[in-house]
Amino acid sequence: MADLPKNHLVGHVCGEIGYYRRITNNRDGAPGRGWANPPRPDESCALPPLHPQAAARHAAALLAAVLLLASLAMAQANFTLMRDVALQRYGEDTAELVDAWRSEIEIMKGLPDEEKLVRANRFFNARIRWVTDDEAWSRSDYWATPLEVMGVGMGDCEDFAIAKYAMLLLAGVDVSRLRITYVKARVRSNGGERSQAHMVLAYYPAPSAEPVILDNIIPDIYPASRRTDLTPVYGFNSLGLWVGNAARPASTEPASKLSRWRDLLRRAATEGLG
Repeated sequence: MADLPKNHLVGHVCGEIGYYRRITNNRDGAPGRGWANPPRPDESCALPPLHPQAAARHAAALLAAVLLLASLAMAQANFTLMRDVALQRYGEDTAELVDAWRSEIEIMKGLPDEEKLVRANRFFNARIRWVTDDEAWSRSDYWATPLEVMGVGMGDCEDFAIAKYAMLLLAGVDVSRLRITYVKARVRSNGGERSQAHMVLAYYPAPSAEPVILDNIIPDIYPASRRTDLTPVYGFNSLGLWVGNAARPASTEPASKLSRWRDLLRRAATEGLG
């Protein structure tokens, strides 16, 4: 893992997930204790302000994501089918990207987890451009499958995190070590600071250990303690949902009925994932 550059605030973050305001005690939006000196972000990742009216929609999107991850925890990828779909839907370039993804996963299977993290983080950060859901999909709160992200070459922060999560699971990383994590990120705004919602992937070597953070706006992977620009709000995987830095999950039974989830599951299965 790289040493952390010093004395920088994260200038831009990706996503506009408002639901965190409902489940954190720090309700004024001010930064709380974080995971100092955060690294410099990729300045190409510009972000519009968080819109309060999006909060309810994102609460539903969280449930959809939890359910998607539950499926991916048990998924076996049919790469032949995925390549065929990619070729028919997006063309030869995407089919070749699926081949590269498959090859990378096969290489990763024989590596220690630390190297798997680096390779999964780099694979998507290097190939996918961050944009809003509206720009990528012409709709709000769209949760893309990994193939859809590779097909259009862009996605929002949730898409990055889910794609990396799926890649690491397929490479053999234990699901209990991975949590898709919503955070409050401290950002520059009009000469001051404000909090903005963001999503990252956290890897825990052990349930109570300090995680490392995979982030699409920061090219390197850093321990959470060095990311004081980020305050964890909740994390989730197929095993449950954790609030803040809790070692025990707040819930081990994610919701099982949601139309958004059924649509995601259907799309992923028809593409060879699931």
